[in-house]
Amino acid sequence: MTGPAARVFRETSAEPRTRSVPLAHVSLEVGHLYAEDFEAGPERLRGHFERARPWIEAVRSSVAALTARPRISTCFLVDDYFTPFSSPDRVLPVLLAEAERAGVGIDYLARESACAVADGTPVAEQTAERLVESPVPGSDGSRPPARQTGWLANGERSPAAPAEAMAPVPAWRPPAETAARRHSVFTDVELWDERDGRRTWSCPFLAAVWQLARLGLLRAHGGPVPRARDRGADPFPDQWAALPPLTRLDPDAAPFSAYLTWSVLSSRFLPVEHAVRVVLDQLAVDPGALRQVAERSARERVPVPESVAERASYVFYPEP
Repeated sequence: MTGPAARVFRETSAEPRTRSVPLAHVSLEVGHLYAEDFEAGPERLRGHFERARPWIEAVRSSVAALTARPRISTCFLVDDYFTPFSSPDRVLPVLLAEAERAGVGIDYLARESACAVADGTPVAEQTAERLVESPVPGSDGSRPPARQTGWLANGERSPAAPAEAMAPVPAWRPPAETAARRHSVFTDVELWDERDGRRTWSCPFLAAVWQLARLGLLRAHGGPVPRARDRGADPFPDQWAALPPLTRLDPDAAPFSAYLTWSVLSSRFLPVEHAVRVVLDQLAVDPGALRQVAERSARERVPVPESVAERASYVFYPEP
C-alpha cells in the first residue's frame, strides 16, 4: 500500500538514539557583530572588546559561585548569513588580534549561517518543525499556525478586519500577553520571509537555534550539531563556506555546550534577544537531550532551570 494513507512502522531500535554531549558549566558569548562592524575597521572591534571585557570578567566571577572549579567556554558568532562580506582570511586574524589585545579569549568561533544549515543538516528548518504555540484563551483556530505563517506571538493578537465585503467589523481589542503580570508586553516575532521561493530565516530565529546549540539541546539524527573542528595550523580559508560551522580555537578549551549560557552583547541586541525567549518558550526540545542534561546536572549538583529560555542570561552594555 502506498500514498498518503500508507503507514510506516519502525522498530524502536531503528529510531536514532540521542547521543550525549560534554557540557561546560557556562557558555560565555563574548560578542556578535554585524558586517558593518567589521567593515568599520579594527577600531570598532577594539571598542567592542574593551567595553565588553569588564562584564565578561563579572560573569566569570559570578560563575565561580556555582562550583570551585567552573568550566567556562567562550564563543564568538560571526554574521556571514545576511550580508556576506570580505573573507575569513582577512577578517578573522584582525578579530582575534583585537580580542587578544583587550584581554578577551575566544575558545570557539561560529558562523551564523551554521544556525540555518550545519554539517549538511537544515537545523533551522528542523527547529521550526518543533514549534508548539502557546494556546490563546478563546482562540477559534482560524489563524494558521506559525509553521505556516512565519510569525510567532507570545499571546493574543488584536482581531483582524474581515476579508469579506459587508462582513461585520469585529470590535477592537488590544493584544494580550499570555503570561502577563497585570500589564502585557506583547511581542510578535517574524521567523522568516520568502522571496522568489527562497526562505531567509530571521535574526531572532537563528539566535534561538544558536542558544539551543550552546545549551547542548540541538540534535540531528540523534547527534549534536554543529560539531566543533579544531583550528589546526593552516591559515583561514578565503571563502566563508570553506570555514567549519564551529571552529575550536583552543584545543584545551572547556566543552562548547553548557548547562547555562551568558551573552555579553551591545544594547542594540536587546529586542532580538527578547524575541529569542519568545521562540524558546514555544519549542518542543528533544526530550532525550533534555533528560541527559537533567541527569548530569543532578549528579554534578548544578541547578538548571526547567524552562529552556531561563537557562540563557545576558549582559547588555550601552552603545557609545
